[in-house]
Amino acid sequence: MDTSINNSAETGTLKISVSGPNGYTPIPQARIQISNSGEPNTIIEELVTDSSGNTEDIILQAPPLEYSMSPTDNQPYSEYNVKVMAQDFDDEIISNIQIFPGQGAIQNVNLSRALPSPVYNPIVIPGHTLWEFFPPKIAESETKPINSTGEIVLSRVVVPETIVVHDGAPSDSSAPNYYVPYLDYIKNVASCEIYSTWPKETIRANILAIMSFTLNRVYTEWYRNKGYDFTITSSTAYDHKWTYNKTIYKSISQIADELYDSFLARPNIKQPILTQYCDGKRVSCPDWMTQWGSKTLGDDGLSAIQILRYYYGDNIFINNAELISGIPASFPGYNLSLGATGEPVITIQEQLNAISKNYPAIPRITIDGIFGANTQAAVKVFQEVFDLPANGIVDFPTWYKISQIYVGVTKIGENL
Repeated sequence: MDTSINNSAETGTLKISVSGPNGYTPIPQARIQISNSGEPNTIIEELVTDSSGNTEDIILQAPPLEYSMSPTDNQPYSEYNVKVMAQDFDDEIISNIQIFPGQGAIQNVNLSRALPSPVYNPIVIPGHTLWEFFPPKIAESETKPINSTGEIVLSRVVVPETIVVHDGAPSDSSAPNYYVPYLDYIKNVASCEIYSTWPKETIRANILAIMSFTLNRVYTEWYRNKGYDFTITSSTAYDHKWTYNKTIYKSISQIADELYDSFLARPNIKQPILTQYCDGKRVSCPDWMTQWGSKTLGDDGLSAIQILRYYYGDNIFINNAELISGIPASFPGYNLSLGATGEPVITIQEQLNAISKNYPAIPRITIDGIFGANTQAAVKVFQEVFDLPANGIVDFPTWYKISQIYVGVTKIGENL
């Protein structure tokens, strides 16, 4: 099996984003060292973070694109180690960061305050689920019965602020629970389970399936009704693969942002559909979507909903949750751009000014309810810092990303 990168290898990029323990206090001037996982003692890049805690995009070698376009015996990604060092914080090492050709990878690193006797505990990212073997999904009904036992406890579909992830099988009481923002959870799972090199509509179909499955677990309180204290697990046999500190890919991240409140539904069924799937090569699942099959359909030009209907039937459709929890104000229903006025503009201006206290690259602006050149410039910088298309327009993804970061920076006092 050839896992090496030959002389004609392509490249991908890696951006490191460094923050304090709460995730919303960027650490400038953090030192970054990057090495190939096969030669961890040979430093190939050294950088420092900017005022937003970010590095520039680092160009790194990656295998040929064709390795991730069909199942082969060639590893479709290269692997790198990252060491992060900053004054007053313990060092952090993350091993086996996966880099795909032509793809932008984002590695978030939350440093812990320095202790007198630091514990050396490097984070090792496991192989991708399409490359290494993980247990296949144990089949379940795609909907859960609604009856008088109280199994269904929510009256409407709500996107939660946080997912509690049990990092192991449900019965493994030694496995830790992690509190993860909902959209961060979705991006993490998608980055673990599909290749970011795939067609956009394939990525979109798979993210919709992941979101719908997750929201079914939330809506039915599946695990809590069984006496557990978590929302979902990281076991592929029961749920989806989630990896602590997993590298996220820009192509996946931006599509997840666009689909924030979406799930899959059927007529006259209120709960999100538990959309199960398998890889379709090592494991077959005739009644579910297959990941490699969805990739082929994306190559053929099918849209996300066409891909999903191919597998789940013609009556499945994309629905939207009634509420996104933890968000101060809902998206107004239209984009805010140069010349816009009104209360939604005031909301964005106030939130950007609050965010700029932690992220000083974002210029402070006058709160006047007028979307002028200064507001546009602040939006554009925000988008650059947080890996959104930097067009200066507050669209659906930008509105909710601003809301998420605003809530994060204003809750810092509570999280310390």
